[in-house]
Amino acid sequence: MFGDLFGQMEEQQKELREKLKEITIEAEAGDGAVKVSANAAREIINIKVDPSVVDLDDLEQMEDLLLVAINRALEKAAVKEAAESQKLISGMLPPGMAGLFGG
Repeated sequence: MFGDLFGQMEEQQKELREKLKEITIEAEAGDGAVKVSANAAREIINIKVDPSVVDLDDLEQMEDLLLVAINRALEKAAVKEAAESQKLISGMLPPGMAGLFGG
């Protein structure tokens, strides 16, 4: 009985991880000077720098913009991950129980 339940939970968690990898989040810093794309599994998948906006010789500015954009992307990814996880949990609960966990 519990083996089936745990097996089902593991399968749903695996499906959730795959779904999160397909959800793309974007964030930017410096009015679009640096754009970072991440997935909802909190993996950075792309970074773009607009050389017409950023002084490529100013390393400190570049580092600051990258940090801001990456942190924004990861924050958005964490919010999306939490929402998708909540959906999964709500879907596993018996009818009427989802409200107990904020669903």
